[in-house]
Amino acid sequence: MKNFIRLAVLLCVALFTYSSAQTSWTCPEGFEGQTLSVYNWTTYIAEDTIPNFEELCGVTVVYDTFPTDGDMLARIRQGNPGYDVTFPSPSTLPLMIEEGLLEQFDKANIPNMANLEPKFVGVYFDPENNYSVPYQWGTIGIGYNKTNIGGDITSWEELFSYDGPVSWIEDVRAMMGAALLMLGKDPNTTSEEDINAARDFLIENGQNVTYINQDDGQEVLARGEVDMTSEYSGDIFQVIDECACEDYGYVIPSEGTLYWFDSIVIPAGAPNKALAEVFIDYILDPQVGADISNYTAYGSPNKAAIDQGLIDPELLANPGIYPSEATLQNLFFSQQDADTEYLYNNAWEEVKIALGQ
Repeated sequence: MKNFIRLAVLLCVALFTYSSAQTSWTCPEGFEGQTLSVYNWTTYIAEDTIPNFEELCGVTVVYDTFPTDGDMLARIRQGNPGYDVTFPSPSTLPLMIEEGLLEQFDKANIPNMANLEPKFVGVYFDPENNYSVPYQWGTIGIGYNKTNIGGDITSWEELFSYDGPVSWIEDVRAMMGAALLMLGKDPNTTSEEDINAARDFLIENGQNVTYINQDDGQEVLARGEVDMTSEYSGDIFQVIDECACEDYGYVIPSEGTLYWFDSIVIPAGAPNKALAEVFIDYILDPQVGADISNYTAYGSPNKAAIDQGLIDPELLANPGIYPSEATLQNLFFSQQDADTEYLYNNAWEEVKIALGQ
């Protein structure tokens, strides 16, 4: 990720008004009349994914959303209020496994796990994928208004030094990681000294921050309240698409940035674990997975969907969504444990207090 890619590719309007193809996935028998409760991020699934599942299985889906990973984790930590499926980030998922907040899969019920890209399975926090499967992936970079700032940008340095309004995303590891990179430090450091140095850097270089966004930086950018925002890649591409103009861009900063893949998991105490496993298998169907990625403009971890040519060609060719191997070599993936979480979260809270956010 440290090698920036300037993204001047505008996505055609058809990307988000696509007609999804009919999936060949068949729902197992015996689930008619049951209910599945899903807890997901906002703007993070295709419009017809849930209705199609309800129709195929004859079930009802109760669908709730959360604005940040921390909100989801806090709610599950208090005791699962009845969710069957949720979607943690790679910084939260290890904690959920460590704290016993997840159910183990019965993999016999999820045969479509075989469709996944090998580089997204067997990761350090769940080496056997007993608790999680990848859902979508992307980067946290910079969305910006090219018209307002007078051109393209390439780096975190330009965000931090910009003489105008900017927004930061409410993602501890992304923003602390960016600061650590600017300081020449390991973005996954466990050193309290380095973490505090990153805190101080953000405080010193955050005077242009008018808003710390709860996964809605794209909306603040689109409304013209800021000229730059750190945000999830897919959210910025949605703004680019909806505008159908040349005002907006998205860049993977030259210093590097965090890449991530969110996962699908079953919270401990899920009321309907069996139907949750059926839903996960449905999500991992090549056509269903492709429809989601084509709609959200995030990367698909579904190798079968890519191999079968189901991903929109414009998206697949966009290096901001599917970066080159050279770029991937420079990305950092968040690694965290409970002790590290405490240090980073405390430092981030101190940043927000100092900036009046």
